Amino acid sequence: MKIGCPKEIKPQEFRVGMTPNAAREAVNAGHSVMIETNAGAGAGFADADYVAAGAKIIGTAKEIFAAADMIVKVKEPQAVERAMLREGQILFTYLHLAPDPEQTHDLLKSGATCIAYETVTDDRGGLPLLAPMSEVAGRLAPQVGAWTLQKANGGRGVLMGGVPGVLPAKVLVIGGGVVGTHAAKISAGMGADVTVIDRSVNRLRYLDDVFGGQFKNAYADAATTIELARQADMIIGAVLIPGAAAPKLISKAQLKELKPGAALVDVAIDQGGCFETSRATTHQDPIYEVDGIMHYCVANMPGAVARTSTQALGNATLPFMMALANKGWKKACADDKHLLNGLNVHAGKLTYEAVGVALGLPTISAAEALAL
Repeated sequence: MKIGCPKEIKPQEFRVGMTPNAAREAVNAGHSVMIETNAGAGAGFADADYVAAGAKIIGTAKEIFAAADMIVKVKEPQAVERAMLREGQILFTYLHLAPDPEQTHDLLKSGATCIAYETVTDDRGGLPLLAPMSEVAGRLAPQVGAWTLQKANGGRGVLMGGVPGVLPAKVLVIGGGVVGTHAAKISAGMGADVTVIDRSVNRLRYLDDVFGGQFKNAYADAATTIELARQADMIIGAVLIPGAAAPKLISKAQLKELKPGAALVDVAIDQGGCFETSRATTHQDPIYEVDGIMHYCVANMPGAVARTSTQALGNATLPFMMALANKGWKKACADDKHLLNGLNVHAGKLTYEAVGVALGLPTISAAEALAL
């Protein structure tokens, strides 16, 4: 198979879809790999590293899209990239379609087969291709939140760990999954007073068993959520419904109940955000203020630590990429129900129900798509 990896063009995105090690694995298996010039530079991988792995360096994304059987990326294709997709081509990347009707319609129109990292599953009910970036984003969230809390950035001027004689910052983490757990661990490590809330009692029981000495937890009913939010200096939104739009957990009207200068860090912004006042920002201009509350809503947080993120993502995606290349998408998905769950679009049909519900579009099942 001809595998193409273009340079990411979303603003302030420094990750790359394939590491040199992944390229070497594909080449050793008999596939050809095309990497756009300087695609890996932001993550610290030189063109020479890819050449040493057996890949070819190609001058433009247009050439790669024209020649490749499968496109491997990190972020969702931008409009200019979507225009280059063609019928029968495989796109393997993060898509986050639920809050993005324009991208969804363009992918349907392209006729391409689009497999989303974020909806591939595993035997434990997890999301193995989302997990590494969730880990990165979760660990980054307290770091960027602490920066947002600084007075010069519009925040309350509160130090996460306090100092002797002064109480630490109060941090509320909404959602106890991968993002929330890592955010809570780092927040606690910074000395903050941390509470995690979730609607799964089993998850809360797990968090209490494993991390009971590091942070507290509570059940996330609406009354408890706003009560704890009122007390918080920082609120980290870490709620995920696989493939679907994130629920809005704090409304605009409720902002007036929060502490002036409190920091909201919305890690769910890729799925539309879990605060009503969230809107996607970039690393170049990451924060904004609404009613005295500071919002950090960067849509590609892991891009800030591009080398770590690229390596972590590459470790997770490599087996699936190799299955798609070795078997073709139909056999690879037929052989692996978890990879099949990643299928979001095929031949002009939407194949992921949660996206269809979010956008009001008809869907067919991924299994039906195998027969097309």
